[in-house]
Amino acid sequence: MNGKCFLVCVVVVGCDGFYKQDQPKAGEPKGGAPKGGVIGNTTTDIKKFDPNAKNQKVSDGTFKVTDPYTAPLVAYGPALERSFIPLINHDIASFHALEGRYPKDYNEFMEKIIKANERRLPVLPGGKRWVYDEKAHELKVVQDLEPPKEENKK
Repeated sequence: MNGKCFLVCVVVVGCDGFYKQDQPKAGEPKGGAPKGGVIGNTTTDIKKFDPNAKNQKVSDGTFKVTDPYTAPLVAYGPALERSFIPLINHDIASFHALEGRYPKDYNEFMEKIIKANERRLPVLPGGKRWVYDEKAHELKVVQDLEPPKEENKK
């Protein structure tokens, strides 16, 4: 009986770090790349959208399920996009209604929409990132495309 109790204690103590998120220490930034993955981590890292970038694709929030066991993982990122894009775009519409104009640029968007409303967006999986489109006045998600592979020269 004593051996079983020891085994249970080791398993319980060993799993303690698995469930806890690494919290930033005082003075450390809260955003940026997560240490323990993307689930449960947030960021304020929103980049300026570059419509002329050749190696990026704007996400449409759709996904294709090929395996029922991994479907929740595949749907996680698009679900976040579909939840937070309307939220931020609503904040932009509210700003427009109150001010009679949209944010004049990326900096005003970050100051008056993200910081003023204390918005933290979830870190997106798969290398996707949040961007603000100044011309369309909306939040988007983009993903870098793979650069073309150069064939090995002999």
